[in-house]
Amino acid sequence: MTVSLSQKCIAEFFGTFVLVFMGCGSAVLAGAHVGFLGIAFAFGLSVVVMAYAIGHISGCHLNPAITISLASTGKISGKDAGAYIVSQVIGAIVASAVLYFIAQGKADYSLAANGLGANGVDQGSPDHYSLMSGLVAEIVLTTIFLVVVHGSTSKNSQTGKFAGLAIGLCLTLIHIVGIPVTGVSVNPARSIGPAIFVGGPALSNLWVFIVGPIVGGLLGAGIWKLYDKN
Repeated sequence: MTVSLSQKCIAEFFGTFVLVFMGCGSAVLAGAHVGFLGIAFAFGLSVVVMAYAIGHISGCHLNPAITISLASTGKISGKDAGAYIVSQVIGAIVASAVLYFIAQGKADYSLAANGLGANGVDQGSPDHYSLMSGLVAEIVLTTIFLVVVHGSTSKNSQTGKFAGLAIGLCLTLIHIVGIPVTGVSVNPARSIGPAIFVGGPALSNLWVFIVGPIVGGLLGAGIWKLYDKN
């Protein structure tokens, strides 16, 4: 089956929409009921279900850090990577807009007080971790994530059709550890969407959640290439 770039971009748009809407939605709409652990699973499960829904179309990146990392190893062309990233960011923004609309249906909802699941450091961090702690956490967590992405999707991998499960579980694990630090991004699109609507520190510190994941993604690709030469 030949899949056009436009079809791949539609898949990336939809998949990223689901990831941001379900992941951030779990924090904004259900956070008081499910807690950090529930939010962690919401992000991870979103990746799992989308991997099986659109993986055969676009590869289910849903994340500019993944796309850039894969481009650095020649697994996707620069042209396709650029189109993927634009689709991912738009999907995240639309998901945040829909989430914001739904959240306003609750009488005591406040964008300033309740947010949209935006990532943060210092006072914006769930447990008030510093900017440097947040940046290092994003780099390290994304590095781990991308090693798993590259490894589980490698032609030498034994995961096969279970790659989506491995990647989703890794994202869940990352969130379990990292939510108190930054809310966990490891994905620039996931951070851009909510930050645009929340503004303030979420927007001014957005660079942390763009630079950190991209650096981590490139490091993850580099580490993977050290031990997998194929």
